Amino acid sequence: MKLASLRRGGRDGTLVVVSRDLERAVSVPRIAATMQVALDDWERVGPQLEAVYLALQKDQADGVFAFDPAAAAAPLPRAYQWVDGSAYVNHVELVRKARGAHMPESFWHDPLVYQGGSDDFLGPCDDVPVPSEEYGIDMEAETAVITDDVPMGTGTAGAAAHVKLLMLVNDWSLRNLIPAELGKGFGFYQSKPATAFSPVAVTPDELGDAWHAGTISLPLHTHRNAELFGHPECGVDMTFNFFQLIEHVTRTRRLGAGAIIGSGTISNYDRSRGSSCIAERRMLETIEHGAPQTPFMKYGERVRIEMFDRDGTSIFGAIDQQVVAAAC
Repeated sequence: MKLASLRRGGRDGTLVVVSRDLERAVSVPRIAATMQVALDDWERVGPQLEAVYLALQKDQADGVFAFDPAAAAAPLPRAYQWVDGSAYVNHVELVRKARGAHMPESFWHDPLVYQGGSDDFLGPCDDVPVPSEEYGIDMEAETAVITDDVPMGTGTAGAAAHVKLLMLVNDWSLRNLIPAELGKGFGFYQSKPATAFSPVAVTPDELGDAWHAGTISLPLHTHRNAELFGHPECGVDMTFNFFQLIEHVTRTRRLGAGAIIGSGTISNYDRSRGSSCIAERRMLETIEHGAPQTPFMKYGERVRIEMFDRDGTSIFGAIDQQVVAAAC
């Protein structure tokens, strides 16, 4: 099943069921007005939405209209929780190596996460406003899961039942602001502007056997302007799968329905598959040439992030955004 939130009906949008080919949609106000309402009562609402999805696939649904990704907000336009991990530890290792810093051994068995801003997500086709090009504008292509209510102390074995939807992510970063912020010892804030998500969120069964053991075994394609920047395999070199991340973040607290857990930047040891963020490419250049060569993004540049199934069909639709000067 594929679900989206259109920009109408209030700040949380209007929930729609979207066809597998991402061409058609149906509103479902009598089932759930918004994505959050659906997630709050997923055990009852989920099967009803699935029935609409099946009818839509069979051309038997009423009120069908063309689905326009540009009219979509993030699947959850705002969420109660957004926790982003750094599940591809080779990416962390690379960044530290480039600046001559030792990576603690604990990073390999104790996941890194941070709590991001969840009150103001960007839609898949929204412009990305940044106050200054000097901030070091960078994309970060990731995947994410959305959960229902997850109890404190949930282990990896129990985590699978709580993953209800999956999405793509562009976790924008302002690299030149990060060192000073982290130097304060209190985490990210100004260096992490609003995050963007794919046009639709999908149930795990939409990925078939590509969803296995808490990982997605498909490449994630990132284009900078018209050039392929990278297409690393999401299911390769993922040190901590989503079930392990859920276990980690519920060690001392519960997760509420609609919590989003991100994978962190997709990264492979096989560097021929490119990168999912500019910082990683710059680190590789620093290691090889002594200095970075690839610039961070400028106003007017575009990023496109998309995942395809093994038949070449887009699963989530594309995050397709342009960087612009912020009006402030």
